Amino acid sequence: MPTDRALLYCAGGGLGDSLVATLVARALHQRFSQVDALTLPAHVELLERVPDVDGVLPDGAGDERALAKALSSRRYGAAVVTWATRRTARVAQLSEIPVRVGQARRFYSFRFTHRVVVRSECGDVTSHWSDILLDFARALDCDTNDRRYRVVPTARDEREADELCADGQRFVLLTPCNAVAAKRNIWPRSGWAALARALRETFGLRVFVSGAPAEAAIADEIARSAESAGVVSIGGRTNVGVFAALARRAAAFVGITTGSMHVAAAVGCPTLGIFPFQSDFPERWAPLGARTGVVRPSYPCHHGDTKERCPDYACIAHLDVPRILAATAPLIR
Repeated sequence: MPTDRALLYCAGGGLGDSLVATLVARALHQRFSQVDALTLPAHVELLERVPDVDGVLPDGAGDERALAKALSSRRYGAAVVTWATRRTARVAQLSEIPVRVGQARRFYSFRFTHRVVVRSECGDVTSHWSDILLDFARALDCDTNDRRYRVVPTARDEREADELCADGQRFVLLTPCNAVAAKRNIWPRSGWAALARALRETFGLRVFVSGAPAEAAIADEIARSAESAGVVSIGGRTNVGVFAALARRAAAFVGITTGSMHVAAAVGCPTLGIFPFQSDFPERWAPLGARTGVVRPSYPCHHGDTKERCPDYACIAHLDVPRILAATAPLIR
């Protein structure tokens, strides 16, 4: 390789996609002394807390040539593009990075020097996404057997988390929203409110209902509807670092499959991922950690329903609370 530096280009998807991609950075460290990440601006603060990544750069979807020029000055020996688009493929090529690994079978794949077939597009529904992404690192003879993500909260994150749980009560983190919840006005609250109340009554723990700023109103309504002083909304009050620090203190995380689920597992929190949709892939997106579990879909969705197009989210409104409680019980610490 011309230089001892590599670039992980993971500018797409949600927080979970970028966190999973950091395992590629870990694998690349077998051959490169420095591995930087180029990611979406909204994902920068997460990857800044991942020790497998040495430096973090934002891809703000601005001028491609300006970005490529900046990357070229860093003299990377290789780039691994885990979220391939016309833009990411073109930027990698314009940067004159000599070795470029990216997805095969795309009209822009000619821009990559090493092209990888993504197994999930060939009918693979059982491999974990971390293993699928590591195929990109394997194209450069790099790999890792350590499949646990790493997130290290800052000292400030820890202080802010301490303030949220200053009274010392043990608590469960409940995350009821995925990426589409705040975008559609039909996301049910009743199923989550019933679950929050049941978690409080069954385990005697405080329940913090979490969510991003855009989801704060949903978290607030769920907490109010639970009709319990032990159920409290913290929606919109934590960034990803504070959430990670809070998860380190939690008795358990219970929530829908989303980036928060992966962050909780990454800091060692006992994590239960709820996969309510028949279109979900629990094997592919299960949380990775020492104490984790999943609740698989059981509600009979309409044929063809997905989380983006579902007309009523009935599976959310009718969460199987007893089954979730049973799966949570052995995880709580």
